[in-house]
Amino acid sequence: MIEPEQALKGRSKVMDVSGVHRVTGNSMRISPASDMSSIVVGMGCFWGAERLFWNIPGVYSTAVGYAGGYTENPLYEEVCSGMTGHTEVVLVIYDASKVSLETLLTCFFENHDPTQGMRQGNDMGTQYRSAIYTSNELDKQLAVSMKEQFELALSRRGFGSITTEIDLLNHFYYAEEYHQQYLAKNPNGYCGLAGTGVCFSQ
Repeated sequence: MIEPEQALKGRSKVMDVSGVHRVTGNSMRISPASDMSSIVVGMGCFWGAERLFWNIPGVYSTAVGYAGGYTENPLYEEVCSGMTGHTEVVLVIYDASKVSLETLLTCFFENHDPTQGMRQGNDMGTQYRSAIYTSNELDKQLAVSMKEQFELALSRRGFGSITTEIDLLNHFYYAEEYHQQYLAKNPNGYCGLAGTGVCFSQ
């Protein structure tokens, strides 16, 4: 992981995206006046991860982007260089009266390998690290608690420690329009998402 002073500077211009979800038809932006909740997660390549969450009942919308690093309004090529500090993430906007954060985090932990450090499968680099960024301290505490629970289940199956980065969200930067709902636009596109086969109930 690079140091802040090594990171690319970025730009003040915000990424121009439509803001309309290709699948749900809902907004990909969460308004301060909205009664929706949100969580930002990184599970490796963001294409398959986004599809995973938009199919969950109670999820209002999703968007892919970059978070956890230093570069302002980064471009995809910059993130892939490893010189931004960002990881590829999915913003999940959900109705908490219809789906719980616990359900979403269960889906997160069970559908990728959170023990791999700066990679996910064949995708290697800091931009593919596992991460959870929350909007408040209570959600962060729940994420930490679930991480500890899942780590026990993983250890019983011979896996190492969970490397998932868990923190309060500093900033979410939208990825380019062509990345948004990529697998809805390209059904046969790449999806490297793969879990460990371990569930919380084990």
